[in-house]
Amino acid sequence: MVLAQAGAEVRAVLRNGEQLLLTLIIPILVLVGFSAAPLLEVPGRRIDFVAPGVLALAIMSTAFTGQAIGTGFERRYGVLKRLGATPLSRSGLMLAKTLAVITVEVLQIVVIAAVALAMGWHPQGDPLWALILILAGTAAFSGLALLMAGTLRAEATLAAANLVYLVLLGLGGVVVPVTAFPHALRAVVELLPITALTDGLRSVLAHGGGLPIRDLLVLLVWAAVTLGLASRTFRWE
Repeated sequence: MVLAQAGAEVRAVLRNGEQLLLTLIIPILVLVGFSAAPLLEVPGRRIDFVAPGVLALAIMSTAFTGQAIGTGFERRYGVLKRLGATPLSRSGLMLAKTLAVITVEVLQIVVIAAVALAMGWHPQGDPLWALILILAGTAAFSGLALLMAGTLRAEATLAAANLVYLVLLGLGGVVVPVTAFPHALRAVVELLPITALTDGLRSVLAHGGGLPIRDLLVLLVWAAVTLGLASRTFRWE
């Protein structure tokens, strides 16, 4: 039942033009645009700097923005309430949603990596460290998505999720180096989950470094806090 529901969730995302735009098309456009055009000064080869950031952006778009909006409207229209009353159970439904998010992320990573490699990207480092960071980032963004979708009205979730997406895109080091920000702002930005995921992936894939413990800890703290709050405040109706 969990796998069947996860498959339905994945098909719903792939059939939704707006979701597909958010989760796949926009990250690819950011990758191509900021890698090909010298709009900003970045350290090292442009594609090596941008590609890890775009991977982090794709994870955020699926685990946070897409999941928050989708779950918010499912709660509004009573879909979650009805599904939670089926033999699938509420915990099974959450597991199915998690599997669906991971499945979409795998598709995103494959497509984005293929485009980046075609543009001359040369990833380094151990893929295992990148995978650990991606899983931790997925947990952090999923917790934030469920916290938002389970407490706000669907329309408020739609507006807030898109606003947060744009703010984190600009401040999270995806295409603009964090070192370009004033020191006071940088101290705050470095604690954001998108910054931790971006910097962590860039440390591994662009510089061949080991597992970035500080970035991983930031993501795990975000995951623990947001998932803990979401489990206590999430309203199914």
